[in-house]
Amino acid sequence: MSASGRPLPFVTPWTEFYWRSGADGRLRIQECASCSALIHPPKPVCPSCRVDGPGVREVSGRGILFGFTVSHRFLLPGVPGPLIVAQVALEEDPRVRLTTRLVDCGEADLELGMAVEVVFERVEDVWLPLFRPGAAQPETPSPLPDDELTAERVASLVRPARVVKRFEDDAVLSGIGRSAIGRRLMTDPLALTVAACRAAVADAGLTMDDIDGLSTYPGGGLEHGMGEGGVTALEAALRLRPTWFNGGGETFGPGGSVVAAMLAVSAGLARHVLCFRTVWQSTHDTLLRQGALGVPSRGRVTGDMGWGMPFGATSAAHTLAQTAQRHFHRYGTTRETLGWIALNQRANAALDPSAVYRDPMTMDDYLSARPITTPFGLYDCDVPCDGSIAVVVSAAETAGDLRVRPVRVEAVGTQIIERLEWDQSTSTHEPQVLGPAAHLWTRTSLRPSDVDVAELYDGFTFNCLSWIEALGFCGLGEAKDFLAGGKNIARDGILPLNTHGGQLSHGRTHGMGLLHEAIVQLRGDAGERQVPDARVAVVSSGGLTPSGAMLLRADR
Repeated sequence: MSASGRPLPFVTPWTEFYWRSGADGRLRIQECASCSALIHPPKPVCPSCRVDGPGVREVSGRGILFGFTVSHRFLLPGVPGPLIVAQVALEEDPRVRLTTRLVDCGEADLELGMAVEVVFERVEDVWLPLFRPGAAQPETPSPLPDDELTAERVASLVRPARVVKRFEDDAVLSGIGRSAIGRRLMTDPLALTVAACRAAVADAGLTMDDIDGLSTYPGGGLEHGMGEGGVTALEAALRLRPTWFNGGGETFGPGGSVVAAMLAVSAGLARHVLCFRTVWQSTHDTLLRQGALGVPSRGRVTGDMGWGMPFGATSAAHTLAQTAQRHFHRYGTTRETLGWIALNQRANAALDPSAVYRDPMTMDDYLSARPITTPFGLYDCDVPCDGSIAVVVSAAETAGDLRVRPVRVEAVGTQIIERLEWDQSTSTHEPQVLGPAAHLWTRTSLRPSDVDVAELYDGFTFNCLSWIEALGFCGLGEAKDFLAGGKNIARDGILPLNTHGGQLSHGRTHGMGLLHEAIVQLRGDAGERQVPDARVAVVSSGGLTPSGAMLLRADR
């Protein structure tokens, strides 16, 4: 944050050419001296030819409008709303896209492919490159440029399995547990974690003394409401003395922590690994508004978010909303298409007493809800909540000693193929779903038609749509027809989807709740919402982080 409260980038000697070049009204972008490719965000090596030491090039400041979203919910201090957050493809190299803010225009003036030009706004020591409609417009907007790696080519870059031995066969999912889940529980997040972990260990028929491994995502502190302090906090509370542990944010959400636990078990580093994920964002935000958590940090924004937040792209919603817009533009998808996902999740949540939102919802309710950032409305967004989910990963040879019949992991999909930077990645699907989905099917003889239940990441409705297409339940761009009417994804449809309500209605547990529900379904313990004879389930997690998927099957 700046002194004025505006989010500003963390400027280094290697990025100041971009953030301060506007002092003379010129836009500058990194350029490879070898292949002349433009590079953004800046890097010490050219990703195209891998030659070191790129230079800097002055560019025209012209481009085409590659995406935009009108942000009603997330505003910038001192900037009148709503904001128009956008992505611009540069004239010199359309592969380079700048996240920015549009000025001197309204939503009615905008059309994808129109010409735009740079104009700078100074905030403290930073010149932010904003854009406005160009003075000269073509008769028809330019076609949107293709991705450097098109969605159709992603599967061709999956690496084949390197060994015959499958680590998936060495581990089972032996126990699950869940704390109370709700809005503003006003409970110590570590207490939620302990409750979920105790329940999972007991569910497996184990004791805490049997646990010799710990794994979590994302670890870390309490400042964002997205964790309880990680492995350090839980170990300090329970004194388990694990022989192996893991925690960190650079994985595909809690699914990544489970895969890491499976690898540890397969390698013999641990026998029973306790995996956990805790959120308390609902309480955190309430305490923040009350002033009970002190003054937010005024540090500059680092990492991938630092290239978008200064322009108002303060949420994953802004990136995904523009990606959804391009899916609409290319394939004819509509808001009603996304609405069928929201309605399905709400209908399923009505059958789960632990879900946060269980009231009936109609398509009119969905379409008339207040806008968040176009085309997303309130019900396109998941529900901030408090809660903790835990899963025990055990060595496969212990299966006969466990309290319940465990669930097997048939295959995992983890390969990174698409670009990781949010605004440079796949333009028509959530970044990092196409690669992991294609990778998953190379590690099993099962096919999408074998899946009985799908628990797919739905931080936003569009995440879920992206996974449905990426995993092959319909073709790329075919979700509009597949989702129409909601019958295909209902509990009695061909792809029962997010059977406990997903994150859109059950609550935002960042993917671990989806894994919990998949295990419940494969055990046959879901009660009124049970999918009959569910034997195979697919689960995904990660939303604009590196993403991944797991294919589960009931133990025979």
